[in-house]
Amino acid sequence: MTTRYISAGRTVTGKVRAHNEDAILVRDDVGLWVVADGLGGHSAGDYASTMIVERLGALPRNGSVFDFIESIEDTLVQINLDLLQTAATRGVDLIGSTVVILVHDRDFTLCGWVGDSRAYCFENDRLRQITRDHVHGGEDDVTQFGSNAAPPPAAGSGVLTRAVGAEEQLFVDWVVAGSRPGMAFVLCSDGINKEMSDAELDDECRRNQQPQNLVADLFEVALSRAARDNISAVVVRLQE
Repeated sequence: MTTRYISAGRTVTGKVRAHNEDAILVRDDVGLWVVADGLGGHSAGDYASTMIVERLGALPRNGSVFDFIESIEDTLVQINLDLLQTAATRGVDLIGSTVVILVHDRDFTLCGWVGDSRAYCFENDRLRQITRDHVHGGEDDVTQFGSNAAPPPAAGSGVLTRAVGAEEQLFVDWVVAGSRPGMAFVLCSDGINKEMSDAELDDECRRNQQPQNLVADLFEVALSRAARDNISAVVVRLQE
């Protein structure tokens, strides 16, 4: 397929966590980008996020974009079942991950997600979040899943309502965005939005037209602050 975009991505552990439970995928050759955030506070979050990016990264893109989306969904459903089985075998409550996915096609861009990893679109000097966090109430420093979460400050706040590996049935939400030259997409784990407001992210998108520069500046800002969580971002910019 013709490449009509440039992209860049990075993931780091941050200043507080002992290891990185995030994983990213940059597949310009098939128009696929992924950020997965293994659930902090649970067993083997890095195992879950790595499984997601490795299996999605191995998918060929044959046929229509809808065939590709179907294969992505089928892969996530199988990963969900495999994580449930692995958790049961290991005798742990949960091995899971959030995920956000961007798929480019000539006429449109598709974004899918499970959990609170986010996608933003920047166009005409305006940033907007195109995903909707699968979180009940406000987020705290360590967003946890459902009944396994520690008691939050307010009843139900900061609790993920959806994650890969959390429940027997997996539902992936999708949104359709445009495919116009100059559009930019930012995929990120919550390590970014814990340290930066949407207004700050908007400012950085205005200042940086090149994905590599934008990623570098996002990480510079996040790492200059508390960097309480793992930090991951992928930026895709559509070209003429």
